[in-house]
Amino acid sequence: MRIGELSERTGTPRRLLRYYEEQGLIVADRLPNGYRDYDESNPDRVMQIRGLLDAGLPTRIIKQILPCLNKPRIIHFPDATPEMLATLEDERDRMTERIRCLTRNRDAVAEYLDAVRVKAEQSVSPPSRSGRSVRSSTRRAAPG
Repeated sequence: MRIGELSERTGTPRRLLRYYEEQGLIVADRLPNGYRDYDESNPDRVMQIRGLLDAGLPTRIIKQILPCLNKPRIIHFPDATPEMLATLEDERDRMTERIRCLTRNRDAVAEYLDAVRVKAEQSVSPPSRSGRSVRSSTRRAAPG
């Protein structure tokens, strides 16, 4: 598949796919006209890369663990070194802290939204006897 199709199938900009290729994260064959030709396994690989990047792993770590990915989205280390395990533990701990921070921020935004909604509901008076709601501010009668 060409880069445009890979971009469309993964939702990844072409420029980013070229960057992944420069970093050695994905590989493309070249057609006689110079166009890139990606294997059918590349959409899964790109999604793995994006997931790992979204989780906060740098491309240098991703490049090291990609050969250990034997199925889409599953990591397997046949010969994991102590250094690699320590690096991944550090990355895991960093992701856990990031999750805590995101959760805290999400909860703060939710509390703010709740407070704003309560205040907005309080600023609207209850319906009048005619069934229409009456605002607390006074309106001027239109000239007639």
